[in-house]
Amino acid sequence: MLEAIHHIAIICSDYERSKHFYTQVLGLEVVREVYRAERDSYKLDLAVKGHYQIELFSFPNPPARPSRPEAQGLRHLAFAVTDLDAAIASLRTHGVETEPIRTDEWTQRRFTFFADPDDLPIELYEM
Repeated sequence: MLEAIHHIAIICSDYERSKHFYTQVLGLEVVREVYRAERDSYKLDLAVKGHYQIELFSFPNPPARPSRPEAQGLRHLAFAVTDLDAAIASLRTHGVETEPIRTDEWTQRRFTFFADPDDLPIELYEM
């Protein structure tokens, strides 16, 4: 029945800050940006190498959502990388700190976590 993940929606507290983070720090590609006056809201469609679109939304005064530790709901967003060390070094040039590198006990692949501007946990998983 399901074919693929179509998109992931993220509501941010500061649109310009999050837009900068996802496009300039993480390098996601802008597909489309629209302002919806009736909602006083921006919607920014983003892609990773043309796939897995993320919708970044802004809304006036969105309520905070618990994120850590292990709050109920969506746990984190994960991106595949080919070189974890290079990805971490790139994040650090933008002042983004990452957690210590861990190893998946089942796959033996390395991964780490960091947070977006609204403290959404993001994982980098080395393929």
